[in-house]
Amino acid sequence: MAAASAPITMKETLTLPSIGINSQFITFTHVTMESDKYICVRETSPQNSVVIIDMNMPMQPLRRPITADSALMNPNSRILALKAQLPGTTQDHLQIFNIEMKSKMKSHQMPEQVVFWKWITPKMLGLVTQTSVYHWSIDGDSEPVKVFERTANLVNNQIINYKCDPSEKWLVLIGIAPGAPERPQLVKGSMQLFSVDQQRSQALEAHAAAFATFKVPGNENPSTLICFASKTTNAGQITSKLHVIELGAQPGKPSFTKKQADLFFPPDFADDFPVAMQISHKYSLIYVITKLGLLFVYDLEMATAVYRNRISPDPIFLTAEASSVGGFYAINRRGQVLLATVNEATIVPFVSGQLNNLELAVNLAKRGNLPGAENLVVQRFQELFAQTKYKEAAELAAESPQGLLRTPDTVAKFQSVPVQAGQTPPLLQYFGTLLTRGKLNAFESLELSRLVVNQNKKNLLENWLAEDKLECSEELGDLVKTVDNDLALKIYIKARATPKVVAAFAERREFDKILIYSKQVGYTPDYLFLLQTILRADPQGAVNFALMMSQMEGGCPIDYNTITDLFLQRNLIREATAFLLDVLKPNLPEHGYLQTKVLEINLVTFPNVADAILANGMFSHYDRPRIAQLCEKAGLYVRALQHYTELPDIKRVIVNTHAIEPQSLVEFFGTLSKEWALECMKDLLLVNLRGNLQIIVQTAKEYSEQLGVDACIKLFEQFKSYEGLYFFLGSYLSSSEDPDIHFKYIEAAAKTGQIKEVERVTRESNFYDAEKTKNFLMEAKLPDARPLINVCDRFGFVPDLTHYLYTNNMLRYIEGYVQKVNPGNAPLVVGQLLDDECPEDFIKGLILSVRSLLPVEPLVEECEKRNRLRLLSQFLEHLVSEGSQDVHVHNALGKIIIDSNNNPEHFLTTNPYYDSRVVGKYCEKRDPTLAVVAYRRGQCDDELINVTNKNSLFKLQARYVVERMDADLWEKVLSPDNEYRRQLIDQVVSTALPESKSPEQVSAAVKAFMTADLPHELIELLEKIVLQNSAFSGNFNLQNLLILTAIKADPSRVMDYINRLDNFDGPAVGEVAVEAQLYEEAFAIFKKFNLNVQAVNVLLDNIQSIERAVEFAFRVEEDAVWSQVAKAQLREGLVSEAIESFIRADDATEFLDVIRASENADVYSDLVRYLLMVRQKTKEPKVDSELIYAYAKIDRLGDIEEFILMPNVANLQSVGDRLYDEALYEAAKIIFAFISNWAKLACTLVKLRQFQGAVDAARKANSAKTWKEVCFACVDAEEFRLAQICGLNIIIQVDDLEEVSDYYQNRGCFNELINLMESGLGLERAHMGIFTELGVLYARYRPEKLMEHIKLFSTRLNIPKLIRACDEQQHWKELTYLYIQYDEFDNAAATIMNHSPEAWDHMQFKDVAVKVANVELYYKAVHFYLQEHPDLINDFLNVLALRVDHTRVVDIMRKAGYLHIVKPYMVAVQSNNVSAVNEALNEIYVQEEDYDRLRESIDMHDNFDQIGLAQKIEKHELLEMRRIAAYIYKKAGRWKQSIALSKKDKLYKDAMETCSQSGDRELSEELLVYFIEQGKKECFASCLFVCYDVIRPDVALELAWMNNMIDFAFPYLLQFIREYTGKVDELVKDKIESLNEVKAKEKEEKDMVSQQNMYAQLLPLALPAPPMPGMGGGMGGGFAPPPPMGGMGMPPMPPFGMPPMGSY
Repeated sequence: MAAASAPITMKETLTLPSIGINSQFITFTHVTMESDKYICVRETSPQNSVVIIDMNMPMQPLRRPITADSALMNPNSRILALKAQLPGTTQDHLQIFNIEMKSKMKSHQMPEQVVFWKWITPKMLGLVTQTSVYHWSIDGDSEPVKVFERTANLVNNQIINYKCDPSEKWLVLIGIAPGAPERPQLVKGSMQLFSVDQQRSQALEAHAAAFATFKVPGNENPSTLICFASKTTNAGQITSKLHVIELGAQPGKPSFTKKQADLFFPPDFADDFPVAMQISHKYSLIYVITKLGLLFVYDLEMATAVYRNRISPDPIFLTAEASSVGGFYAINRRGQVLLATVNEATIVPFVSGQLNNLELAVNLAKRGNLPGAENLVVQRFQELFAQTKYKEAAELAAESPQGLLRTPDTVAKFQSVPVQAGQTPPLLQYFGTLLTRGKLNAFESLELSRLVVNQNKKNLLENWLAEDKLECSEELGDLVKTVDNDLALKIYIKARATPKVVAAFAERREFDKILIYSKQVGYTPDYLFLLQTILRADPQGAVNFALMMSQMEGGCPIDYNTITDLFLQRNLIREATAFLLDVLKPNLPEHGYLQTKVLEINLVTFPNVADAILANGMFSHYDRPRIAQLCEKAGLYVRALQHYTELPDIKRVIVNTHAIEPQSLVEFFGTLSKEWALECMKDLLLVNLRGNLQIIVQTAKEYSEQLGVDACIKLFEQFKSYEGLYFFLGSYLSSSEDPDIHFKYIEAAAKTGQIKEVERVTRESNFYDAEKTKNFLMEAKLPDARPLINVCDRFGFVPDLTHYLYTNNMLRYIEGYVQKVNPGNAPLVVGQLLDDECPEDFIKGLILSVRSLLPVEPLVEECEKRNRLRLLSQFLEHLVSEGSQDVHVHNALGKIIIDSNNNPEHFLTTNPYYDSRVVGKYCEKRDPTLAVVAYRRGQCDDELINVTNKNSLFKLQARYVVERMDADLWEKVLSPDNEYRRQLIDQVVSTALPESKSPEQVSAAVKAFMTADLPHELIELLEKIVLQNSAFSGNFNLQNLLILTAIKADPSRVMDYINRLDNFDGPAVGEVAVEAQLYEEAFAIFKKFNLNVQAVNVLLDNIQSIERAVEFAFRVEEDAVWSQVAKAQLREGLVSEAIESFIRADDATEFLDVIRASENADVYSDLVRYLLMVRQKTKEPKVDSELIYAYAKIDRLGDIEEFILMPNVANLQSVGDRLYDEALYEAAKIIFAFISNWAKLACTLVKLRQFQGAVDAARKANSAKTWKEVCFACVDAEEFRLAQICGLNIIIQVDDLEEVSDYYQNRGCFNELINLMESGLGLERAHMGIFTELGVLYARYRPEKLMEHIKLFSTRLNIPKLIRACDEQQHWKELTYLYIQYDEFDNAAATIMNHSPEAWDHMQFKDVAVKVANVELYYKAVHFYLQEHPDLINDFLNVLALRVDHTRVVDIMRKAGYLHIVKPYMVAVQSNNVSAVNEALNEIYVQEEDYDRLRESIDMHDNFDQIGLAQKIEKHELLEMRRIAAYIYKKAGRWKQSIALSKKDKLYKDAMETCSQSGDRELSEELLVYFIEQGKKECFASCLFVCYDVIRPDVALELAWMNNMIDFAFPYLLQFIREYTGKVDELVKDKIESLNEVKAKEKEEKDMVSQQNMYAQLLPLALPAPPMPGMGGGMGGGFAPPPPMGGMGMPPMPPFGMPPMGSY
């Protein structure tokens, strides 16, 4: 069947390799497809990643680096679920990610492994473990919930699917397992069906299952169905079934009847089984897909087979529903993504034609709204109607595909049925059925509504419209308008009857809705008329309507001016204003006229409205001069000012300040230019200076930046208005930093008497010119001096202030300034008073009045500068008596005492408050010793050093430095840059330190000498302190320091110090001596202090004398010393000596190094002694392991056996491996045997060539690696019996088989290998690889056994591999057989033809030929048979008859010249009516002169060159051939040539028949004339009857009468008269019947009128009509065929005979 006419269409939508998916990942475990939206592929190389393929854009896959064991895309959204096993556990970690949000939604760690999982709904994951099934929702934080446990029939099954029904009440789990032992390749399927409500499971046998919903007639609730397919074997019989069963049948409701059907598998697919099932909810079809690519299609309702075909040559492992198209997606191993869909154009014709199942065809057409069943539906409808089954007819019409019967004719047909009393009218049954099925069309809606309106049941219409059961139309709206305007409006809107909708809105006065609706539907009403209509009734509504029009897209349909005029004509000024204000909001230039207009009409009528409009500033394009004049007239002076543009106009209006709000006038000034503003301000001041001053000041304040401060000041100064200047500058002062402005403000305030303001500004301002202000205030001589005091105090004019106040006798202000304003400036006041020769009593009194508030230091400075310091004695003593601790007070008092020489030493040493640095500085020139006293007291180091150096007071300096104990000071005086360093050191050594009794002072001095790097001086110092019996002779630290310093500066003295001193730190000093490389001194120190370990380390590490170290060790006999000696001996390679020393030291800590050294030196005997000692101290695996190894190295195997039997912690495995690696096989054998490591024992025995023992050990090890090692060793040793034992345990592992085979073959052991493989065939675990490898070996080495092997084990062979082997070895017969078994029929055919001597077998080749896919092989095979087996070519071609192009075959045979050979084939295929075949056969028939066959061929097959054939045989010598030529001309419509040829051969009957068939009157009458001319009277009579319909009666009678043949024409004449008489009778009868019909119609119309009241008995129309009992009779007989009508031609007559004569 051609693909175009197939009911199921297959299309390749995608190939996974084309988007970069490697074929190794196209498997069930790597690819998932949960819906028709996404495919998810998990890749593990070259890196772990997940590929997401969106089926809407499949060529743009999304690849993400993700490591997971499984990945599932959500069926609906971009949500990805991942599963990965936790390393080292059997637990799975589950995660759910939102790819679009790039966030993790949920995660969970399952306690057991999830063996299968699937999205069962877009919100739910189903998780299947080894024992249970869980559900995990993606909403919230919920964890997986256990739903049920797996039944026993699913144990050891591979789970391949898990589904739930739409209600999630039924669940099904499907698994597969290997088949029965007698047929393992037939996979067994198991199913577990679980009811959530009943919490029960049922175990069934099934390979695939799916849930479906189906609505059973009479049950308003859909039924839940389960469909499952199974293929089972029982007693060798295979049963394949499809079952459809209802789940949870509803009590008391019609239920679905259980259905089942057979699944027919072709013989070549005997081991095939279903792997998936999909339900097409769109068409109610069941798709069953098998592993090998078969597709079964069944009807869901009846379980009837619809279609079967193979859709994929490769195995299919995954399917998904394509719900939008009613098909499914399938993925095969090649990576093809196939889409199967229903061919809507062909499926119904296919079912009705090919399957001859009319009922199924009609059901499919109704369910899927499919074409192809129109005639069947119409015929069925007519049958039901004729049988008065109106309900069934109504249901059929309602469900008719593509609305075939939803026509006015159908409605009329139901209307025409008479209504039976007490029963529902058929028309109402029809409408009720339509309402229950869906929506009525326009005509049906109108007819039903007409009935309802007549009954005044409007509520039914409202319900139907709300439920969208009626199709709205304008006619329906007109009908409903008679009863309900609102409902009619809804119908008009739905029907888009725009004029009616607009009219309805206008009637309802809902004019705003008119605009909205018109915009929505694109309708343009008469807006002007509508506006005028509204204006008459509702002015405000008219405004709203006009505004809505103005907002329409594309602009207002009516000019704004026209609308305004309409309002003004009715004096609706407020409405016109409201409209214009709204539409003129955009403030466009083209609206300038309207802006002027709205302002004009309001300035004249409502000035306040105009003022408000202007205040909003919404217009800018009106006539401003015109509006300005109107504003001035209306008294709106501010608006007039805003609109005038000429200065005279502005001056004229602006003087009306009495009528202008000041603030508005001020704001107006802001709009003027600087010059115009100043001019107007001058005019205002000239008109009324006092009255307008406030406005001018306010204006100047507001616009000072625009007008300029200087200009404003000049304006006020011009009118000498200091008051205005004061107020203006007062507001500007805070923001100005101009000194001149500040000064002018001070000046204006002073002149206006604002003394307080002058005082405030002088106190607070920072920007006036202080000098200028001071001079102004002194000149002004204000009665209050505070402003002057502020200026002088702030800007440092205190002497000038004091002089001004003193000279003006304002002593009170001096006292007030000093006491209250700024006591800190009292020293300056005192100094100025002294300069002004003020009396001392006033000054002292002034000073004492301030007391502690007076700053002493500047006061002393001022008095000292004028040599009047004694003036302060009383003041200072007073302060001291009050307890003052001020340093300046005491400094001044000290200076007075020093100058008076009143016991200054006592003051300097006892007073704690003076500043030593200040007073000392004061004393330096008067008495340096007093300066030293002051500096010592204040620790003024630098000053003291300088004064002592300057005056050579080094003894005082040395004592001070020693007592000070300051490191920085020591560093400074001992610096090489100090030229007095030597003098200081001499004084320190000779005087200062010997006098000191403080250890701290000595320590600080010593540390200072060390820091200054003066070792020789330090030694000198220390010898004097330590060795000369001072108080510090036995000091521990000083002795250490002396030795250390000697080590550093004079090593020759060290040994002497060691011998003379006893109280020093021996260990520390010894280490320092080592660092200084004074090794003998260090050894002496350690020896003196009995530090033997350190001493021996010096001998070993520094002096490097092992002999002295050994001698020292013998002397002290300490374990630690021996241990150090042993380590040194070990480092020097004296292993035996080191071992002896370790044993003496009883030291086991260094056993690792000893072991390593012993192995390098090969002294295992000594190592044994050492390790035995170590074992007594520690339990280390390394020690025991090395002891065993040492025993092995010295061949003490008995000791090894004894040792391993004793308790030990040796790592025997690693020891054994080490012995094995170093070829100590005997010892290794002992170890491996003891620890039962049979694998290593076997290897060891192989090395010892103990092969029987090795085999026994390998059997215990049972490891593939061990078996291989032993096997290969036995092969090498030619121990083939043992090798076979090992080999049988290896070849059962697929991965190791090839390695064993290669090993045998590389060594030429072919027979032994074949024996091994033959033995392996009988193993219980024999696999495909063994059978295949044996076949390869037979092909290479024993070809005589190959065919038998292939035939016996064809199902257990890896055929591709064996095909390669047979091809290499040129076993063509076997290769052909393998190709056939592998369904590689193309290759099989090619092999047979290329190697026919060996491979060809006729029956086999025929079977192969019909299965090849490459059509070119058909024709190659034809050539092959033609060349090698021409006697069998017809048999071969008959097999290929349905597949080959017959034209091409004929061409091949014609070119080869052997066309006659394939005559039987051409006869067999001639039924196809192929031109080439027909012409070839006709040619053969002509050659063979077989005219019967030729005529038969021409009659039955007309596809050939008819004219060519006729021309070829019209001159043939045989009459029958020429007769056939005439016959061909007749068929071709060449009547004259045919008649001429028949007349030539005197075949008059043929000529007459040709004339009759031609219908050509002229030819027929010419033939009559010919017969008359030839005297053929009988032929003349026959011709009249044969050509009865063509010959004109008058011509016939004329010819007969003229040629005296009236007798021969008389029968014709009688027949003619009889025919015409019958026609007249029929016409009369028709006339009578038509009159009767008119009368009957009139009577029927009267009856219809009388039955109009029948509609009053209508039942509620919202419910379907009940069945009508008793309607079975009536018209049950069907329609009888009409009586036959007589034709215009003669009735049929027997050939060459006269017709029977009718009686009169």
